[in-house]
Amino acid sequence: MTAKIFIDGEHGTTGLQIRERLAGRTDIELLSIPMEERRNASLREELLKTTDIAILCLPDDAAREAVALAAGTGTRFIDASTAHRTHPDWVFGFAELEKGQAARIAAAQFVSNPGCYSTGAIALLAPLVAAGVLPVDYPVTINAVSGYTGGGKQMIAQMENPEADDAITANHFAYALTLAHKHVPEIVTRSGLSRRPIFTPSVGRFAQGMLVNVPLFTDLMSGAPSMAAVHAALAAHYAGQDIVEVVPPAEGTALPRIDAEEMTGTDRMRLYVLGTEGKGQVNLIASLDNLGKGASGAAVQNLNLMLSAR
Repeated sequence: MTAKIFIDGEHGTTGLQIRERLAGRTDIELLSIPMEERRNASLREELLKTTDIAILCLPDDAAREAVALAAGTGTRFIDASTAHRTHPDWVFGFAELEKGQAARIAAAQFVSNPGCYSTGAIALLAPLVAAGVLPVDYPVTINAVSGYTGGGKQMIAQMENPEADDAITANHFAYALTLAHKHVPEIVTRSGLSRRPIFTPSVGRFAQGMLVNVPLFTDLMSGAPSMAAVHAALAAHYAGQDIVEVVPPAEGTALPRIDAEEMTGTDRMRLYVLGTEGKGQVNLIASLDNLGKGASGAAVQNLNLMLSAR
């Protein structure tokens, strides 16, 4: 039987990309609210209750409302908002996070899609914490730059329309300066850290792409591991799958630079372990498309896993 899929919030940046990725598939039936009926609350409720899987591309409160509207119906959810990313009853939609995570996603009723920045940060941190290489109370700092599409339709318009009254003229800017970015709770929870990291996100004048940077002092890590040992821990964790690539040390250290747009248009992620061996420092970088593995691509990956369990 063809699965019914409803994208609640299909006209936003993430929703539009998900819809484009699903267009033309014959194994699913895409349910949609016509533009002229987009404010029809009863129609939305009916679709939430009758669909097989609802993908929520909504603000947090609206996502919680959508789940409540379909309570007791058996509807399965993929939530792209922040609302449920640390909720114990929701499976975190990062299939490569740990062994068995893909199977948990496949069987789940409730799946929370990770944030874009947190996907990169968790990919770097969680394996090292799990391996006992990175102490849970390590004073982690995270620096990141994203393409401006991560800010949604408003920021896209501000960056692409220089004549607008609220246009953003900066080519690169840091934000969340209060150190209270909405992705921090899921980074702490899903990485296994006990100490809240300092996270400084920024936006560049490019549409899609992302670099997430976690520098570490190896003498503050358990056993003062070498760069090679850090790389080995990440490589062992991600062995046997083809979504997260741990770049070989020789390839990474030979690079003069890493382009924040290198993964644009893909649903994969590259992890780099950089620095100079023996100097007591290592520089970890995750490279991904903020709308690929960082949003819409991850949602479709999770959808495919959930469909596989039907």
